[in-house]
Amino acid sequence: MNTIYKRWFWIFVLPALILFSFVIILPFIMGVFNSFTSWRGSYYFNPATGTRAASAFQSLTGLKNYASALQDERFLRALWYTVRYTVVAVIFINVSALCLAMLVTRISKAAGIFRTVFFLPNMLGGLALGFIWQFIFQIVFTDVLFGPEGIIHVEVLRYMTQNSTKALFALVLLSTWQTAGYMMIIYIAGLNNIPKDFYEAASIDGASPFTTFRKITVPMLMPSFTVVFFMTLAGSFKLLDQNVALTDGEFNTRMLAMQILRTTGDITPPDYGKAQAQAVIFFIIVAAITLTQVSITKKKELEA
Repeated sequence: MNTIYKRWFWIFVLPALILFSFVIILPFIMGVFNSFTSWRGSYYFNPATGTRAASAFQSLTGLKNYASALQDERFLRALWYTVRYTVVAVIFINVSALCLAMLVTRISKAAGIFRTVFFLPNMLGGLALGFIWQFIFQIVFTDVLFGPEGIIHVEVLRYMTQNSTKALFALVLLSTWQTAGYMMIIYIAGLNNIPKDFYEAASIDGASPFTTFRKITVPMLMPSFTVVFFMTLAGSFKLLDQNVALTDGEFNTRMLAMQILRTTGDITPPDYGKAQAQAVIFFIIVAAITLTQVSITKKKELEA
C-alpha cells in the first residue's frame, strides 16, 4: 500500500503545487522585485530619464521605496494603529472564545445548538458584517440605546466610528463577535482531549476551580493556544474588509492592509512600487511576530 502511495503521490500533488506556484509563489516573487522599482501598475517608470522604462531593470530604485515607506507618516500611523488593535483584539477574542468553550462543554443539553449559534457570525463576509455593525454603532448605539432620548445616556458609546480610539474598540467588538465562535470550536476540541481523570484527582485533592484551571486546563490547552493565537494574530494584522466597511479609514482609523490598498490613490501618479514595498514590510512584520509566537507557545507545549 505504501508503494502505491509513493508512486502516485506526486501525480496527485502536482496540480495543487502548480496552482499554488502560479497563485502564491510567483506573484510574491514578482511583488518583491517590484518593490525595488518605480512600478506604475501598467508600466515601469525610469527615474533617470523621467520617461517610461524600456525594461523593468531600468526602473530599479534600490531601497528608495522602503525608505519612503518607513518615512511615510500615514504608513507609520497605520502600523501603530494596527499594533494597538491587534493587542486588544487577540486578548478579547481568546478570552471570549475560551469562556464560550468552557461554558458549552459543561452543557449537557442543546450543546450543539449553542455551538452553531456562536459559530454562525463567522459565516458572514467581512464587508457585510462591517455594514451591519456600522448601522448598530451609528443608529442603535448613538440614538436608540445611548442617546439623550435613549434607554440610558452614555456619551462615550455614541459615534463609535467617528473617533480613532472608539473605532478601535468598535473593530475589536466586531471581530470578537465574528471570530470568537470559530476559535471556540478549536478550544472545545482541546478541552475534550483533556483526560477527565485529571479533574477528578484535583477534586479529590481539594483543588479550587482556579487552581484546576491554572494547573490542568491551561497547560493541557497549549496546543490549542498555539493555533488560536497564530490565527488571531495573523487575522488581526490582515484585517481589511471590516475596516473598509466600518470606518473606511476615516478619523485616522486606517490599518496596514487598507493603507497599502490606498497608497496608490494617495500619490499621483500612482506609485505601486512604494505600495509593494509597504506590503513586503507588512509581510516581514506579520511573519516575524507569528513565528515568534508559535515558537514560544510550542516551547510551552513541551514544558506542559
